[in-house]
Amino acid sequence: MRINRYIAQNTDFSRREADNLINLKRIKINNKFAQLFDQVTDNDTVYLDNNVINLKQSKIIVLFNKPKGYIVSKNGQGQKTIYDLLPKNFKNLNYVGRLDKNSSGLLVLTDNTALIDQLTNPQFKKIKQYEIKINKNLSENDFYQITNLGVKLNFGISKLNLKNINNHENEFLVSMYEGKNRQIRRTFEALNYKIIKLHRIRFGQFKLDNLPQGSTKIFHPK
Repeated sequence: MRINRYIAQNTDFSRREADNLINLKRIKINNKFAQLFDQVTDNDTVYLDNNVINLKQSKIIVLFNKPKGYIVSKNGQGQKTIYDLLPKNFKNLNYVGRLDKNSSGLLVLTDNTALIDQLTNPQFKKIKQYEIKINKNLSENDFYQITNLGVKLNFGISKLNLKNINNHENEFLVSMYEGKNRQIRRTFEALNYKIIKLHRIRFGQFKLDNLPQGSTKIFHPK
């Protein structure tokens, strides 16, 4: 796990603040000053000003239905963030995976570092599903392009699994196992479509179900 994420997950500092602490030589991994891209393993000890940063142990999992208009960050730099909406007792939790400001839906919040790694590491192939709506009907050729041939973006070829929903030719369920930054939006934009709704309903084993917008609930494993 990258050092700034480790600090953010086990303290009240954001990743950006953690980077600043590293630059100020206030963070050590074992007996060496940390560098920005250092990785932390289970065998390492991390220090802030010579005080050990211990792993948080409570391991709570919270599901949150993010509304549009809020950014997924602990420091909004003047913009509204999801932490403005969260109950006080959840404000110390870390989010898993981002949704952009204009997207809505399921966010997982937790202090469980193992779970965060499982959900974000591509090798675990955790499914993510989104309900989307585009500004016009998707042509058969473009449907085939997106689902079979792929669309060329700057990181490579983007393929998406699309399933029509609500019998509308501009509403789809998108399923994917690994996503790049704004991949769904960029894929459709490359073919001259605009996404007017992007709503995540599933992330791995977690589902949004009927959780109201802006609401949270503690996840209890069955």
